[in-house]
Parts: sequence; structure tokens; C-alpha cells
Amino acid sequence: METKTRCAWCEKDDLYRDYHDNEWGNPVYDDQKLFEFLILETFQAGVSWHLILKKREHFRKAFLNFDYHQIAFFGDYEVQELMKDSGIIRNTLKIKSAISNAKAFLKVQEEFGSFSKFIWNYVEGKPIVNHFKTLNEVPAYTPLAEKISKDLKKRGFKFIGPTTMYAHMQATGMVNDHLIQCWKRS
Repeated sequence: METKTRCAWCEKDDLYRDYHDNEWGNPVYDDQKLFEFLILETFQAGVSWHLILKKREHFRKAFLNFDYHQIAFFGDYEVQELMKDSGIIRNTLKIKSAISNAKAFLKVQEEFGSFSKFIWNYVEGKPIVNHFKTLNEVPAYTPLAEKISKDLKKRGFKFIGPTTMYAHMQATGMVNDHLIQCWKRS
């Protein structure tokens, strides 16, 4: 049986390995998927990504398949219902940020034609490929993530600091931070 060399962070269990092998670092240009990762990354602040992955399907159900058109119209009733939902991270500020982020997402789409065009313009439409040998070399955020975060905040996005933004960039393939020995590099 052939064993693959992966980035060390994903060797915790099959859930992490599957995410690493099939999603993390793959370029995402679809607005719906970009919004999904944006929501998941904002809820991840302060908790482990593993917990978010475990709850991902429940997040998908609770947030109507991450349909930002519908989420933008959530009000107090939906916030209260989501606060009762033990399948997600029950944090009022994060839930409200999902709503404000859906509204801001729609405004970006209106201005730029798509969120994808807007966000990928920061990297000229193609991933930044890093060449890290160890996990210790991978930064928590970069000046570019800080720049994007500030721009998004000006546009009304919440819970999207530079660390969250960099995690979003990694997840959606804007940056390729697979370690050089990882099989995903080939």
C-alpha cells in the first residue's frame, strides 16, 4: 500500500486527511464556495478547525447551504433560532457577522461582478505558491492578508482579521502552503 506524505497538520485523523487531500489549497473561484469558506473561517476564530470540519454539515443545514442571498435577509428570529442550535458554534456576534457578511458579499458582487473577481484580483488570478519545509515556517498571516482584511472591513465584513483572512486564502487556494514534501505539491 502506497502512503502519501502530507502536511503534518492533517495527520490527526481521516477528517483532516480528507479535507487536506480534497479541498485545502485547491483554487476556488465559485462565489458560493468562497462564501462557505468565509463563514466557516469566521466561526473558526477561537476554536479548532477540526471542530468546524466536524460541524460543517450542520453549519451547511443551519445556514441554508451557505446561500448568502437568503442569509442577508436573516433577522432577529433567525439569530435566536441559530443560538439554540447546538450543531453550530453558538456565538451571537459570529452569527450576526454571517448576516452582515452576506450583505457585504452581495455588495461586492454588485460592484465587481463576482466576489471571486474581487478577491482573486489581489493575487492576479493565480495562487501564490510558497515553499515551506516545516509547519513552523508557515505564517499566521501575511501583509497581503492584512491588506485584504482591511479592505473587507471597510466594505462591512466582520470577524475577518488578517489571521482569518490568511486561513481563507489557504483554504481557497489563493496561497499554496502545502509543505514542499507534501504529495499535493506534485
